[in-house]
Amino acid sequence: MDVMKRQRNPMCTLVQDARASFQPTLGGRPRATRNLFAVVLGIALVCGIADYACAAQPPVQGFAVQRVIEKIDRGVNAIPAGESKVYVSWRLLNTDPKDVGFHVYRRAAGEGKAVRLTQEPITRTTDFVDAKAPRARCEYQVAAVVGGKEQPLSRPAVVDPSVPFPGYRVIRIEGNQTFQKLGIADLDGDGRYDYVIKTPNANVDPYENYWKKSPGTYKIEAYNADGKLLWRYDLGWAIEQGIWYSPYVVYDFDGDGKAEVALKTGEGDPRDADGRVQTGPEYLTILDGLTGKPRVQIDWPSREGFEKYNYYCRNQMAVAYLDGKTPALLVQRGTYTLIKLYAYEFHDGKLRELWRWFSTDETPNWNGQGAHCLRAADIDGDGRDEVVLGSGVVDDNGKGLWCTRLGHPDHVYIGDLDPQRPGVEIYYGLERAQKTGNGMCMVDGATGEILWGIQKPTRHVHGQGLVADIDARFPGCETYSADTDAKKNFAWSLLHDCKGNVISEANLGGFNPRAAYWDGDTQRTLIAGRRDGRLPNDPKLSLKPPVRVEGDIVGVADILGDWREEIVTTLPGEMRIYMTAIPAKDRRVCLMQDPFYRADISTASQGYYQIPTPRVLPGFEK
Repeated sequence: MDVMKRQRNPMCTLVQDARASFQPTLGGRPRATRNLFAVVLGIALVCGIADYACAAQPPVQGFAVQRVIEKIDRGVNAIPAGESKVYVSWRLLNTDPKDVGFHVYRRAAGEGKAVRLTQEPITRTTDFVDAKAPRARCEYQVAAVVGGKEQPLSRPAVVDPSVPFPGYRVIRIEGNQTFQKLGIADLDGDGRYDYVIKTPNANVDPYENYWKKSPGTYKIEAYNADGKLLWRYDLGWAIEQGIWYSPYVVYDFDGDGKAEVALKTGEGDPRDADGRVQTGPEYLTILDGLTGKPRVQIDWPSREGFEKYNYYCRNQMAVAYLDGKTPALLVQRGTYTLIKLYAYEFHDGKLRELWRWFSTDETPNWNGQGAHCLRAADIDGDGRDEVVLGSGVVDDNGKGLWCTRLGHPDHVYIGDLDPQRPGVEIYYGLERAQKTGNGMCMVDGATGEILWGIQKPTRHVHGQGLVADIDARFPGCETYSADTDAKKNFAWSLLHDCKGNVISEANLGGFNPRAAYWDGDTQRTLIAGRRDGRLPNDPKLSLKPPVRVEGDIVGVADILGDWREEIVTTLPGEMRIYMTAIPAKDRRVCLMQDPFYRADISTASQGYYQIPTPRVLPGFEK
């Protein structure tokens, strides 16, 4: 097995094994047995290793008594769907009973009372087509029916069927600019998703051959679900204009029902004469999600121990339920050499360190095993999230779990990618050159065992790749990655099924194709945008016609309506939210309530973007 397990001191293992063999009734054992344990412990002490000194790190215990979850509403969405038609969809929640049904109501302008449009509760899907909609502004609401009793009406969705619908909604962005990153969370506690963006859409890479002076400063802007600007926070000159300098995540860390914004900040203008920031304080700051005002601030992991500017300017963040209940904030510095990873709890307005882990803590060290996307998920089924920092995984208690030692990946996808085998799988596309193979590979999530990998060398598997069920002929997820030539241009690509069999060598969209759950079934559809999702030229593939959008794709998520996804793009002065009006064939729980999927959404605002993956693919529910 091409996996490096975390090495333990042999004496430590001896003591732990001895102690385990005498537990849990050590005190009631015969004297000879107790003496034997004492001898083993004594040997360890003589060697300078006490039982408790080498015992496993205790598990994290956060503030939450039960798992902190978002309290989202029905997400009712109503959009024009042709002459006198309105398409209405809403969320099925994981708290709904299996036999729940829904009635749909409409209130036209000038009418005092909503009219019920459904004779019987809808139970097969969570959508409805109003074929006789008035050509004027109206509101749609749904009411769940449980045990024959109708529940309160949902928040209304407003629509004007007389206004042509281009397939998307627009949120106006102040200034004629585009934005780089998008965070999605409920900032005001009303059950709807709001948006936190980073502008402008500019990027500086710390690598010496790519670095350039930042022409301005980043701004973090928050917009509510209706598109109203809530606040703007200027990161200032201490944060250079690049994704690795400016990570942020948006999540409800303290469980009060309103999300906070966690981000890396600085102070003043510490730029050198050439424009680099190599000195000055750096902070982890928590902003109030509703006002943008700082709530708490502590030091960011230090630059100490990093040999170059390029290496210490790599910063990432993520969310992890390390105890299975409390959302912890992960803060990482370093990717290519030393890696520092800290875990914090935010509670009662304070940040408490839960643990810290350095790549040099492991023997041999795990330097350079970080990815361009920090991920967290319960990959071993123990109810607690592990941290997938790249080719290595840190356990929920802050200790190394396993490492493939394949080096730095550009993309990492986690889920039950192969539904025909137990557990969770992880797919890697590795930036680090692989001379003998495995530059594109899939591993077992719990152990790191390599399940399959390509048997040819790779130079630099680049970009965000794609892992999604896009070809109906094969069960589970297909995996797509592309390699580069000597000038880092596109060289070749491979599409595999989840077993590692090559399906196609067609170019599915360069290094960064995107896909979305869009129509009435569980197969994802490729997205054709300005730079993404070019049509492949392989007739053997069983792909759907692509969804066509304008602008750069900054997010794919189940934001509104039923379980199908919305596609968010950025164009000058606007955010576009593309949404489907294709009637569904069945109903499924809102994807945002899948912990794996929601974790991916939370990290989409930093690092390399890749589409979210639910733990279990729709259609393969277990």
